[in-house]
Amino acid sequence: MRSHAVIVLLLCSAVLCAQNSNPAPGAQPPTLSVQSNLVLVPTTVQIKSGDMLYTLKPEQFVVTADGVPQTIHLDEETDSRGLSLVVVLQCSRSAIAEFAKLPGLASMIDAIAGGGPREVALVSFGSEPTVLQDFTPDPDAIHTALGQLEPCTDDANAAILDAVAYSTAMLEHRPDTNRHAILLISETRDHGSHHKPETVISFLGRTNALVDSVAFAPMKTQFLSDLRHSSGNGPDFLPLFLAAVQAVRSNAPKELSRLSGGEYINFTTQKGFERGLSDIANHIHNYYLISFQPHAKDDAPVPTGLHAISVTVPDYPSARIRFRESYWTGDPVTPAPDPNPAPNPASEPKHP
Repeated sequence: MRSHAVIVLLLCSAVLCAQNSNPAPGAQPPTLSVQSNLVLVPTTVQIKSGDMLYTLKPEQFVVTADGVPQTIHLDEETDSRGLSLVVVLQCSRSAIAEFAKLPGLASMIDAIAGGGPREVALVSFGSEPTVLQDFTPDPDAIHTALGQLEPCTDDANAAILDAVAYSTAMLEHRPDTNRHAILLISETRDHGSHHKPETVISFLGRTNALVDSVAFAPMKTQFLSDLRHSSGNGPDFLPLFLAAVQAVRSNAPKELSRLSGGEYINFTTQKGFERGLSDIANHIHNYYLISFQPHAKDDAPVPTGLHAISVTVPDYPSARIRFRESYWTGDPVTPAPDPNPAPNPASEPKHP
């Protein structure tokens, strides 16, 4: 079964910067202005043998939001939908050492995009996002843009959160019927973003964007997994939200992928990089697309904030299920400015 994965394969550490855009000086990244009341939940179900299940019916899924059962719809023809994909490549810091692993990236992006209606954009980033290629259905245009990439050798930052926020805003203006996805190739820690984790989490939770990440030099730390097991009792989203914020600070690609239902893969070798992208391509075209219009307990209004999603398949209690773990309602978070910001030599973000 092929699936409609709005994958924001986004902030990535792959490596390069080209100057294919000439944005207006001083322009700010686009911001989100609309929100759908339909929550999309890309979901894969894998049994103990390692086989993926592709023939489940809607009635076999149990989906809850904040512990409240939801009425769901299962998209039967997800691969026939269009795909809007932003590939986000880090070009600075440790990404420069990974540049040699990228020769086959164009063909791997083509495999990820698939044979259905699709459009792909390329964004590189260090201190700021730069559009290397605006959305195009032409694989040759993507190949040409990748051939012009160069390492950002003088850039000391890796503003992952800024790049994800920028890419999410790009996707906002693509057709609503398309799946939206970001492919992120980057290191694990953010360096120099102006956007705060809480803002980016709320952006992703509002736009149904899927983030798939391929990261190098993963940190050997323990990551939070509270969201998957959260019961979500009541409207108090703060503990859930704070846990997500802290996890993003530890490993931004991993947590953003987990929250949105995407894959997180790390690599140290070229084979590992290629295998990771192959796994992501398989994931994008082989998952269920569940959707629901959220409602709260006793039909009370759904409160503003981050809400935990749970997906189970009672017929397969031991199955490994990957799914979007949260959605956001209300206006995005806009934290107060840091009174003592760290020095950041970055100029204003560049725009399409």
